This record gives sequence, structure tokens and C-alpha cells, in this order.
Amino acid sequence: MAEKIIQKYNNLIPYIEFIHYIKTILATPLNYISISFLSFLGIFYLLGMVELRFSSKAIPTTLLLLCFFLILGNFRNAEARNRHYKWNVKYEFRSPDCFKKLVITINGNTPGPTIQAEEGDTVVVQVNNTLLTENLSIHWHGIRQIGTPWFDGTEGVTQCPILPGDTFVYRFVVDRPGTYLYHAHYGMQREAGLYGLIRVAARDPEPFTYDFDRSIILNDWYHKSTYEQAAGLSSIPFQWVGEPQSLLIHGKGRFNCSQSPSLRTDVCDMSKCSPFVQTVIPGKTYRLRIGSLTALSALSFQIEGHNMTVVEADGHYVEPFVVKNLFIYSGETYSVLVKTDQDPSRNYWITSNVVSRNRTTPPGLGIFNYYPNHPKRSPPTVPPSPPAWDDVEPRLAQSLAIKARQGYIQKPPTTSDRVILLLNTQNNISEYRHWSVNNVSFTLPHTPYLIALKENITNAFDPTPPPDGHEFANYDIFNVSPNANATSSNGIYRLKFNTTVDLILQNANTMNKNNSETHPWHLHGHDFWVLGYGKGKFDANNDTKKYNLENPIMKNTVPVHPFGWTALRFRSDNPGVWAFHCHIESHFYMGMGVVFEEGIERVGKLPSSIMGCGQTKGFHRP
Repeated sequence: MAEKIIQKYNNLIPYIEFIHYIKTILATPLNYISISFLSFLGIFYLLGMVELRFSSKAIPTTLLLLCFFLILGNFRNAEARNRHYKWNVKYEFRSPDCFKKLVITINGNTPGPTIQAEEGDTVVVQVNNTLLTENLSIHWHGIRQIGTPWFDGTEGVTQCPILPGDTFVYRFVVDRPGTYLYHAHYGMQREAGLYGLIRVAARDPEPFTYDFDRSIILNDWYHKSTYEQAAGLSSIPFQWVGEPQSLLIHGKGRFNCSQSPSLRTDVCDMSKCSPFVQTVIPGKTYRLRIGSLTALSALSFQIEGHNMTVVEADGHYVEPFVVKNLFIYSGETYSVLVKTDQDPSRNYWITSNVVSRNRTTPPGLGIFNYYPNHPKRSPPTVPPSPPAWDDVEPRLAQSLAIKARQGYIQKPPTTSDRVILLLNTQNNISEYRHWSVNNVSFTLPHTPYLIALKENITNAFDPTPPPDGHEFANYDIFNVSPNANATSSNGIYRLKFNTTVDLILQNANTMNKNNSETHPWHLHGHDFWVLGYGKGKFDANNDTKKYNLENPIMKNTVPVHPFGWTALRFRSDNPGVWAFHCHIESHFYMGMGVVFEEGIERVGKLPSSIMGCGQTKGFHRP
């Protein structure tokens, strides 16, 4: 009997690699019933218990092979898996834009490795902090951390930092398909190079098709260290970080060293860097997952001569619309479909350009390489012209065009239980320059909120919550305001669990005349409905009547345009403590953020690994 089984199995061996190849191409999702039935059928065949026939003829072995091994291979895919990653985080000298500086790498690379998983999988990341002299934490941007709020990775909010030389294990479920990000969330480390992409594949068919799936992360790049920048922001007189020196496309840029002749060749060497290249096959459709993790800049992204069809935003399917320029803000992700239907005898430019700030940073350049042209062959044209940096209209139009896709609409509650109006202002507090919300500049406590609240540690932060609004009726958003009564605080908003909350983000003039900036706001632990955008001052009596309650997109990051407002709605249904802040590094560092607590009594037992700082020093057990 055993010999017969071995004989049958040996007969199948030559087909195994072929079937595996076919399975990889097809990536066929199969339900549990078909998996069980066909798997048992294959086992019975091997045991000789059945001889399958069709029209009185035995089924060909190759067909049975195809079914059997395809099913067995997909059986693993039909169940959630654990995805393990081991990361060593350290400083290394790199020249991403030809200028040599210390950057933070993961396993020697920046951007770090892309996390790839399927919907429902558990991701396990072992982080070894080998920075030697710096603490560390990593935020999983867009992952809601349902049931694991302690692994959100926000130092001071959900965990103590990972100390130099320590190892920390993050474990969380990726519960929705889509495109997400990860990045450092300690100080201003993100802009030092600690960032990457998370791709979560859908188990069900998606509402669009494509041939290939590729990823691009956009970034801006400073030559000064984060320490120098932070010191300037915390100085009297105030020293602004200035505009970035370069724009990177997936970690690659090209700073013109000749513009700074005083730089030595061992510091700035044009031979040490190269542009990003995306090689494509003519006549195909590509899904490009594009994320932005800029420290400051809002960007316009463009592929010369090609349209882009937007189909996903922050993990949610979008009613498709076509753009030439994709406006993208720090913390956002999009999927666009691009058809390689242009002249295949040449290459094309990929460009990123600063918008919403007076453009002094040169464009980021990459090459859209049509195979079989040489990938280093420059396009025969000049890079396409970017949109005007100060033209708000096309950016506002794109924001308004993003709607939930038909068949995937999750309608918001028609009313809210609480409305919090958040006025974004710039202030001087004790001669230091701050960003504030409702005249309160946010500071992080030494004991993380999640631990303090769950473990009933008193006096860990200011118990007085920030205001739900401001003296808004008389506030002039179009002129410089002294905001003389501005304060700093680490107080938080306490939300009633499982209620509907509206957030109205209102932009205003900075401390410079005729100046209002774009602020991308990111909410941890949730997606929100984007109910609307508007110009000028929010009118609670009239603007609320214009809310989109039929097909609003859900996102986790959203821009507030200059001198404008953005209205959001979310459910406080994820027990934990969650940050909500401007995703511009220097702005959050200067106090532009708030924190929400909801359902803290429903949070499970906290792992001791997140403790060890502030008033939790005796709680930590490695």
C-alpha cells in the first residue's frame, strides 16, 4: 500500500513546480467548502480509494494535479497567517540625494522594507533599537489597532519609547485591505529616514483590474539633522527649519552639488546617487500605490504623458476619477491605475513638486522606463511644468472629487452627538513660537496616557480638557492675531464611548501677514468620514447643510486648505487613547495636535513591555 502511494506521489512530482507557477499567476481565492472537498478528493486519489471518471474516462492526472496542488496552496491563503519581520534600526551614512549624512535605516535600508500581508493577517515586527543614543517608537499609520491600542506606536500616548539597546515586539492584525504606512513617532525621527509602506492584499476580488502592482513613497529631504532643526524650533529667537533641499522619490533624489561649491566631494558627490526608475512593460495597466511621508511639503505627483485614475485613498475604494497631477499630503496614500499606452521607444519623466509653499526646492525626478529601453536613458523632453504653487483651486477640486465608490459606500450617521471645532493658530508663548489648537499648544506627558488611565496613575497629565471651541464668532481668520492668552497643556478630550463626533478643522492666518498654510491632519485608531471642505470661516448654520452624507470617502488623513475648513465625522468605538495631529513634523513638534480617550475601561490588560518611563518605571518587565 505504502509503495503504491509513493509511486503515485512520485508520478506527480514533475508537475509540482508547474502547478505552483500557475497558482502564483492565478492567485485564485477559493472558499472553504471547495478547499475541503477537493483536498479530500486528492487525498483519496493518492490512497487509491477512488478512481475519478468523467464520461466513463479517467480524469487526466494533470487536471487532478492542477486542482489538488492549487487547492492545497490556496488552503494556506484562505486562512489568516502570521507575518514575521525582524528589524535592526540604526544610524548609517547614506547619500540619497548625493549629499552624505546620517540617516536612520532598517536592516540597512531607507525606505525600510515593505510589509506585505493579507487582510486578517497578524503582523509581528521585532524591532531592535541599535541607535545607541536615541529612543525609538514606530507608528503603523492607517492600521486601526482594534484590540491592540498599546501597539499603535505613539510614544507618550500609547507606549514608552524603546530604549537604546532594547528590543520591542509589535503584534497587530491588519483588518482591512489597502495601502498604509509606517514611520518613526519619536521626536522628529521620521524625517531622518525611518519610514516605509504597508500593503494589505484583499481576500475578495477588488472592483478594478490591473496587470502589475507597484509602490512609490514620496518624501522631502533636509541636509540638517533633526537635532539641529528641533533646536532651532525651540530657540529664542525662533529659527524656522526652512524649505527642504531635495524631494525624494522612493528614497532617491539628486541634489545639485555644484550649487554649493564649498561642499567637499566626500560630502556631496553626484556619482553617489541616481534617480528612481520604474520599469514598465508597454500595453499593460499598473496599479501604483503612492504614499507621502514628507516632513513639510504638500506635493504634486505626475507621470509625463500619462493619465492616472484614482481608485483608492487611505485603504478605501474611490469612485474613479482621472488626474494629470495627483496632489498628495503628508500621511496620505492613494492607488492610481496607469496604462502604459504611450510611445514605447522612449522613457518618460516622473516628477514631484512642492505646492502650497513658495517653491524653492527643485523637483524630484524619476524615470518611467518603457522596457526594453535602458533604465538610465533620460527622456528626450524637459520635465513637465508643475501646477502653480499658490493655486488652491485645483487642490480643493481634487479634495471634493474624492467620493466613496458605488457598492462600497459606508454611510455616516446623519447627526452627531458632539461637535469639536479646532481652530489652528500660530502663537508666541513665553517668547517661544508654537502652533496651537483653540489657543492651546499640545505637549506630551512623561507617562503615556494609555498607561496612566488604565492603571489609574494620578497626576500624570493635566486633568483639565482642552476647549471644544474658541471665541470663534469674533475671530478674524484672515489677519494676524496676537492670541495673547495662549497656553501649553497636555490635557486630553474624553469622549463618550460609541458616540458620533464631528471635528471641524479651521485654518487661519499665521503670524506672518497674508499667510495660511496647508495642514494634513491624521487620526490614529480610526477612519473618519470627510463630510466637506470650504473656503473662509466655517458657518455652522449654513455649511452643515452642504455636508455630503450620501457617499463621503473615509480616510485617516485629510488636508485643511489655506484659509479654509474641513469637516469630519467619526465613531468613538475603538477603546484606547488616540492622537490626532498635523502630520507636518515641525508643526506637531511645536504643539499642533490633540488626544482623544474613549472606552478606556474596555481596554484589555496592558503588556508590561510598553511601560518603563515616567511613573511606570517599576512596571516594565522585558
